[in-house]
Amino acid sequence: MAKKILITDDALFMRITLKNILEKNGYQVVAEASNGLESLELYQKTKPDLVTMDITMPEMDGITAVRELKKIDPQANIIMCTAMGQKQMVLEAVAAGAKDFIVKPFQPDKVLEAVQKIIGV
Repeated sequence: MAKKILITDDALFMRITLKNILEKNGYQVVAEASNGLESLELYQKTKPDLVTMDITMPEMDGITAVRELKKIDPQANIIMCTAMGQKQMVLEAVAAGAKDFIVKPFQPDKVLEAVQKIIGV
């Protein structure tokens, strides 16, 4: 059975790009959220194996969402999606419980490497 992934990003283009990379490589994207609040709701409904989380979003940012997600499920697997130059925020996200990060614009091999490292194929 394909591993389930929840994509969280406020930019539709980024969600589509990530979804294409993941689905072409056998992963199932079970839901897409445009902010941290939506991500928390969808996580509880879909119980994904992994969450990709943008850092900068309206309503609730990614770092806050990681902290809240870890309260709901301490075992949650989260990969942060970051633009170049957000090193401090990435460190904060990892401290909050994210397991890895990928940099935008997404490079398929880097995305897959991070996902496989955490949840396998």
